[in-house]
Amino acid sequence: MNHRLIAKSLGALLTIEAVCALPSLIISMTYNDGCAPAFTLFIISLTAAGLALNLIKPKSIEIYARDGFALVGFGWIVSAIFGALPFIISGVIPSVTDALFESVSGFTTTGASILAEVESLPKSIVFWRSFTSWMGGVGVLALMMAILPSVKANSIHIMQAEAPGPYVDKFTPRIAWVARILYVIYIGITLIEVILLLMGGMPLYDAVVHAMSTTSTGGFSSRNLSVGAYNSPYIEIVITIFMLLCGVNLSLYQMIPRGKINAILKDSETRFFIAVFICASLFVTIELAARNGESAPDAARHAAFQVSTLITSTGFSSVDFNKWPEFSKMVLIMVMFMGGCTGSTAGGIKCMRILLIFKILRNELAKILHPNSVHVTRLNGMPVEDSVLTGILSFFFLYMAVIAVSMLIISLDGFRLETTFTATLSAVSNMGPGLDMVGPMGNYSGFSDLSKIVLTVCMLLGRLEIFPILLLCAPSFWKQANK
Repeated sequence: MNHRLIAKSLGALLTIEAVCALPSLIISMTYNDGCAPAFTLFIISLTAAGLALNLIKPKSIEIYARDGFALVGFGWIVSAIFGALPFIISGVIPSVTDALFESVSGFTTTGASILAEVESLPKSIVFWRSFTSWMGGVGVLALMMAILPSVKANSIHIMQAEAPGPYVDKFTPRIAWVARILYVIYIGITLIEVILLLMGGMPLYDAVVHAMSTTSTGGFSSRNLSVGAYNSPYIEIVITIFMLLCGVNLSLYQMIPRGKINAILKDSETRFFIAVFICASLFVTIELAARNGESAPDAARHAAFQVSTLITSTGFSSVDFNKWPEFSKMVLIMVMFMGGCTGSTAGGIKCMRILLIFKILRNELAKILHPNSVHVTRLNGMPVEDSVLTGILSFFFLYMAVIAVSMLIISLDGFRLETTFTATLSAVSNMGPGLDMVGPMGNYSGFSDLSKIVLTVCMLLGRLEIFPILLLCAPSFWKQANK
């Protein structure tokens, strides 16, 4: 393994994180919230550590598969650990475990929080929470590749480890160029949403915080009641639309300037994602109108917002869906499992995997009826390799195993099953809110330090889709030759 190159790359990553903390420092100085010394010390510390690591001279600049997975795993861990420092230094979150939980929740775009309320917190700290989720939306390593011109083409191994979903061949070999295009799209969507939220009467600071949390599907809000605090149908509709836009594969938006909008509409995963959203919203709307007595427009608005915020793993709330009927809550849990599309900022298992699992089951049933027939699993008209299908089934098993083992440990806290299950599912799916104690009006402060550590690991496993973190724990991973 190219240890020197990994260390040098981590140095570059820390330097970029230091630069990304400058807006929070500016906000602290603007509002005079008392956190400027904390962010100044944070920036100096990261810059010094980054420059020191950057002085390392690697013998080779080749990035192999193992190097890519190691860099991604360590990159996210190091970024999250250093990202917790502003919370600790400022004294807002003095507990190291709690600060690390909050930082990992931000970088992994989970949006889970141990904070009971946020409106009294320094504005720079609230901004930093949302900015960490914005950095983690497309990926902290993708950000590095987009900025640094020295990244080589074979850094496809980095994107393989960091890009969410079973496919990476959707990216061209010019991986640094693709990373820049993705960030141009990402920034463009964020700026457009800021403008639209300002048009709805939202203050500039709140508009920026919510736009960053929407496009990253992070879900951190500057209000205790989240989006529901504004009680504005316009704001809810805008955020609903942008959550859905960011739940779609961002690389598909490259086709719009080329006039290939039909290619987006014909994408099987996108169509499946939209179909599930419409069906789930319709089911919830009907029940809210029939059992909760809500008017049809209000029921449709609340249903669409909550389904979109959970299917995209954003985690905003406009109402307390903890009080909804059981059927509606079950629908929400199902979309939490599924998540958004591959290549999006959303979490969950991903629509492509669910869609292909359905196709695998259909083919297996067909083989039982017609043993001599040959069935090829296709997606967008193209055959899917058996290795990809095997990887999807392996991922699904590991996903469920992580949830089961984590639930077993967290159950030691003695909370209700609804709390334990949805907290674990929310962490692995990078969702944020769950039900019962961790519902939209609750938080994670009541869990023990052990459970918070388990949930923190779950968030990292979910964001990196398990394999990169597990590989770091495998002895054979460190012994094999580069390839």
